[in-house]
Amino acid sequence: MSEPAAPVDAMPLPRRLEWSLHPQDDGTQGSEAPPPEPEPGNVPRVARLMALAVHFDGLLRRGEAADYAALARLGQVTRARMSQIMDLLHLAPDIQEVLLFLPRTQNGRDPVTERDLRPIAAEPDWEHQRGAWGQLVERRGLPPR
Repeated sequence: MSEPAAPVDAMPLPRRLEWSLHPQDDGTQGSEAPPPEPEPGNVPRVARLMALAVHFDGLLRRGEAADYAALARLGQVTRARMSQIMDLLHLAPDIQEVLLFLPRTQNGRDPVTERDLRPIAAEPDWEHQRGAWGQLVERRGLPPR
């Protein structure tokens, strides 16, 4: 059988909970340095596109996206544009790395564009790609890596 209910005066009283969206600084919170100021300038567009291509490739490999058409719908671009972005993955790994870490553009136009890279990415031989990349770097006055 069930036990008889405890008398009301024997039941524990609920505790009063106090909380705040802005806790008091007791030295344990907020003792970290504030986040650093963002660097001046803009991340070059081709660096963002390269990062996007790497991310999209991961989505495809994990099965989170079925194909380029699904990625195009996700990114709200045409399938042709998605193919252009994904073609950056055909670049030699060292060129991809350089693109990802291009210095920020302080003023004016980005020194390298995705359009500049299309003929390089279309070259299947990585050594030929590296030669074409070197010529582009010289023409644009980029610092060698």
